Amino acid sequence: MSLDGTYDEGNVFALILQGKIPSTKLYEDEHTYAFLDIQPQSKGHSLVISKWSKARNILEVEDEALAQVMATVKKVARATRKALDPDGIHVAQFNGAPAGQTVFHLHVHIVPRWEGQSRSFVAHAQGDFADPAALQALAEEIRAQF
Repeated sequence: MSLDGTYDEGNVFALILQGKIPSTKLYEDEHTYAFLDIQPQSKGHSLVISKWSKARNILEVEDEALAQVMATVKKVARATRKALDPDGIHVAQFNGAPAGQTVFHLHVHIVPRWEGQSRSFVAHAQGDFADPAALQALAEEIRAQF
């Protein structure tokens, strides 16, 4: 997909927000939702999305929605750091298929990183699926830090 297009109400993140697809919630407020990635690049890999914006990418997002998402990114990154003690935290956001975007609902990745770990980032749907019970246990660790 290019940078231009129409928002798809059936994208996976819209379906998560509608309660049609399960997710492992880390944090939620009236504007944003954060959850663990089911194909994590690293232990604790999470995503933050706007609950109300229909922006497909950063070029379309409302300033208010972007500010809300980034405030939640900071909260989740801090809680993840407290819970997992990574050596670094990779924050990533992709725009358009050529840039690696696979879900066309604006989202930000928070990926804990440890020394010696690969710095590469593989697009969605290419990694292994995480065990749901392990994700739930990890989410409890991170949620305890808010």
